[in-house]
Amino acid sequence: MSHVAAEGLSRLKVLIVDDQRLVRSGFAMMLGVEEDIEVVGEAADGQEAVRLARSTRPDVILMDVQMPVMDGIAATAQIVEEDLGKVIMLTTFDRDDYLFDGLRAGASGYLLKNTDPDDLADAIRAVGHGHALLAPEVTRRVISQMSGGATSHPATQEDSRLERLTAREREVLLLIGRGLSNAEIAGELYLGEATVKSHVSACLSKLHLRDRVQAVVLAYETGLILPGE
Repeated sequence: MSHVAAEGLSRLKVLIVDDQRLVRSGFAMMLGVEEDIEVVGEAADGQEAVRLARSTRPDVILMDVQMPVMDGIAATAQIVEEDLGKVIMLTTFDRDDYLFDGLRAGASGYLLKNTDPDDLADAIRAVGHGHALLAPEVTRRVISQMSGGATSHPATQEDSRLERLTAREREVLLLIGRGLSNAEIAGELYLGEATVKSHVSACLSKLHLRDRVQAVVLAYETGLILPGE
């Protein structure tokens, strides 16, 4: 069914966290048909999510935002701090405060609950294999928010971080900030994808960034990408 399974690689372990049992069951059923994804547990609140993440060591945690005992934002922060897995925030609420709180807590992805099953599975594969992911509508909100930040907070200290990069790495960071994939960056700069991947890794390492989501945020914070570009 998937190229991952076809290559004989290990299945991605997924933990589903939501306070509604029907939602958890629905996600489990959707993912149950994927040959390369295995649901290893379900949790009804953030505290249980942290406990199960410690015991099951999932690759990816699908995390609801609003839950009793411990909400998804607090649970994500703890899971990221303990390096227990990568988190995709899932919510029915298309609200900026949830979005930015989730990203600040360390989420690697953010999707709305009305995401198509195929897109959900692809998101799990992307995040599980080391890529950050934002739904297109969410990316636009991040860019809009960061653009506002760039105008109200002129780049000063942030610019010094960019000085760590070579000219080519700055070009790559700029295109990451605009939401381009490695393949698209390769086409734009007339480079091989392996070379682009090396440049991306160098950018993340030199700037102490966890993933591409943080790279998008930094590109706008530093003024590397200006509003309206």
